[in-house]
Amino acid sequence: MKTSSKFLAALLFISSFSFGQNISKKIDSIINDNYKKNPEVGISVGFINNNEEYYTAHGKLNAESDSKIDKNSLFEIASITKILTSNLIAQAVTDHKIKLDDYIDGFLPKAYILQENLRNKIKISDLASHQSGLPDIDFAKLIAQDPQQPVHKITEETLAAIINNCSELKDYGKYRYSTIGYTLLGQILEKVYGKTYDEIIRAKIIKPLHMKNTLTKDFNVKNRTTAHNPEGGIQEFFKWNITAPAGLVKSSASDMVTFLKAVLNKETVMGKAAIITEKIVYKDQKREMGLGFNIVTDESNTIYMKSGDSMGQSSIICYNRNKNWGIIILLDQRNSKMRQDLLNTIYDKVLK
Repeated sequence: MKTSSKFLAALLFISSFSFGQNISKKIDSIINDNYKKNPEVGISVGFINNNEEYYTAHGKLNAESDSKIDKNSLFEIASITKILTSNLIAQAVTDHKIKLDDYIDGFLPKAYILQENLRNKIKISDLASHQSGLPDIDFAKLIAQDPQQPVHKITEETLAAIINNCSELKDYGKYRYSTIGYTLLGQILEKVYGKTYDEIIRAKIIKPLHMKNTLTKDFNVKNRTTAHNPEGGIQEFFKWNITAPAGLVKSSASDMVTFLKAVLNKETVMGKAAIITEKIVYKDQKREMGLGFNIVTDESNTIYMKSGDSMGQSSIICYNRNKNWGIIILLDQRNSKMRQDLLNTIYDKVLK
């Protein structure tokens, strides 16, 4: 008996759709169980599988409102901003503005003067993979001074003092997480494009992808979630300032799924750039790093992952290019253990 190609295609579509629905139900069940155990923590999750989108959310925007958190609710994505910045860096490579192995010296603002023994040593890829050896911002001190807005008073003068007084690169070539590194990457982008970081990310990511819930300087919107510290106290969203490329973008599950969809498509500008960011530029016994991403591998999977924590919210994003899925988890409380446990459970029980 002959089977038409159209019939086979229909069967494959139905099978793929049913498989995706099954995955979404399992993820929703895991998220629902977590919310029942932790009803004080609001959550929004977006998942994409073979270009099909799925969402689940629980909780309210704030204690006084009846408005529920949904896929469009605004969260601080915190350090997930770094993968947006690294994608912009990779786009600058494809635009022939920079090369990853270029030294940073000629791209820094004039206020920054590297000491002679540090010149022509730090590469752009070193900044993006956290191995530059530059000193970082003292967050503990800043939090003690202002627990609501610890980074708001950081200026170019603040950063110039740190960089210009650096006489030795501590652990150069070894992984050491760096906010100042991604702040410098933002300034390198400003140098090569002649625009502000805000203008660049809007023009090259937010507007092309129609990400209506991804905000920078102005985030006073009705669908904004409330941020909570680990003790449940209310935290302010971080205000926009010079450290923005390292962690100050606000977004939603729906917009981050839109970004994931573009990243997983090798034909898009973001997808082509993402492939550049996925190349291993740092490796030791504990980790592999691309540009901004942790790269995690097992017997049959390669996962690209980035987490984020503000003072009052936690988030994590990851994707598997070969199996064509991605997931974003957003919490309205700073709770890095919960977000990691959720991802681990979803991966082990559903995605692996």
